Amino acid sequence: MKYFYLLATFFVLYACSTQKGIKGNPPSAGFDVLNSDVKAIKIADEVMDAMGGRKNYEQTRYLKWNFFGSRIHTWDKQTGDIRIDYVNENNTVLMNINTMQGTAMMGDTLIDATHMRNKAIMQKGKAHWINDAYWLVMPFKLKDSGVTLKYVGEDKTQAGAKADILAMTFKNVGVTPDNKYLVYVDKNSRLVTQWDFYTNATDEEPRFQIPWEGYTQHGRIQLSGGRGQYALTDIQVMETLPAGTLTEF
Repeated sequence: MKYFYLLATFFVLYACSTQKGIKGNPPSAGFDVLNSDVKAIKIADEVMDAMGGRKNYEQTRYLKWNFFGSRIHTWDKQTGDIRIDYVNENNTVLMNINTMQGTAMMGDTLIDATHMRNKAIMQKGKAHWINDAYWLVMPFKLKDSGVTLKYVGEDKTQAGAKADILAMTFKNVGVTPDNKYLVYVDKNSRLVTQWDFYTNATDEEPRFQIPWEGYTQHGRIQLSGGRGQYALTDIQVMETLPAGTLTEF
């Protein structure tokens, strides 16, 4: 029965997503519907609503943020173009995360498509973007391709707030597919308020436990920068960018 219920749920959500734009929170292609449980999926949808909704997230164009004072990202969500400015180095990468094509300025050296270091720098840039963007927009990605969601139960965050806990594991996606997260969803706000990171899904103890604090409205969506002793700063959501932001050094 569980199989048929989940399969029916998937097709209903898919049908909704194809009529007059995005409705609800349909899973991405490749989301592990069959091995995720119904309660976890329901909570993931509640998180999406609390963050501003799927439609508003999809329609958000440009995101900019400073990752722990080390890298500044400017990301065009619709095209995949990104700019990464390395704060403590005189380095900038301009690339497309889908095509892996781009250029970089490393100090005074231009790394164009013909340069022998280009491929390695583009791969490193994308890896940094994958990691740094996840620290910002993970709550919007609970039903991404390759994700399996399980409801673990109720517990309290380190701050003492009651939360529902989701176990988030991965299948053949991302830079580190063996990772696991326990995602704490506040009982009242339905926002993510903590995550516990496990290097391997089989680990008994987390490598770290980090709060998600300081939610603020940015454009049509909610974003949080407070990560305990760390912080994502200078968070911006924009409809337009200054000319040349993604194309010029």
